[in-house]
Amino acid sequence: MGAIQDVITLAMVEDDPLFRTAVAQAMAATADLHLALEATTLQQGLALLAQAAPQVLLVDLGLPDGSGIDMIRAAREAWPACSIMVATLFGDEARVLQSIHAGAAGYLLKDASAAHIVSEIRTLHAGGSPISPAIARQLLRYLPAAPETGAQDEDSGLSARETEVLSRIARGYAMHEIATELGVSPWTVQTYIRRLYTKLGVNSRAGAVHEAYRRQWLSPDQ
Repeated sequence: MGAIQDVITLAMVEDDPLFRTAVAQAMAATADLHLALEATTLQQGLALLAQAAPQVLLVDLGLPDGSGIDMIRAAREAWPACSIMVATLFGDEARVLQSIHAGAAGYLLKDASAAHIVSEIRTLHAGGSPISPAIARQLLRYLPAAPETGAQDEDSGLSARETEVLSRIARGYAMHEIATELGVSPWTVQTYIRRLYTKLGVNSRAGAVHEAYRRQWLSPDQ
């Protein structure tokens, strides 16, 4: 009975049959993930919202009849407890930021393997916010530079450890990489990340980086 309760249910809105099949097969090889709902167009995806909410939604942005960003907005309204992750070919700043503002908590490029995406689904469900390193770099180029010095350290309200975690998020580090560098467990890193989200008023890594630069809590060399 306990094992059934631990299964993560997923909905996938994806039109690429090769990618969809690869992810579905990777999930089928696990005991803790279940692909409950599938759609290949925006309209089909919107129709899924009448059904019981899955725990995770994986959505492409380039759907044949519209934008996956519209799916994200609608899912955020209909399934408020569902964690949403983008998996797409598009890594431009505009779509990244639109997805984050719409409610996505993770953003992966399709150059990742199906096994990696499945692993990051678990990370998302556990409260993390997976983001491809290339996306983090895109955001850093997009965001304005902060002033040279440390008034932001005094005004941010962040602890020294929270600042260390935030700076590594901005450089695209994965949770386990942050944990290794700081000599703590991934669960401890996750706790720091949740505190950062609360203080910054965001729900994703990319949102945290964007807001931290906007508030000048990060400088370009961090």
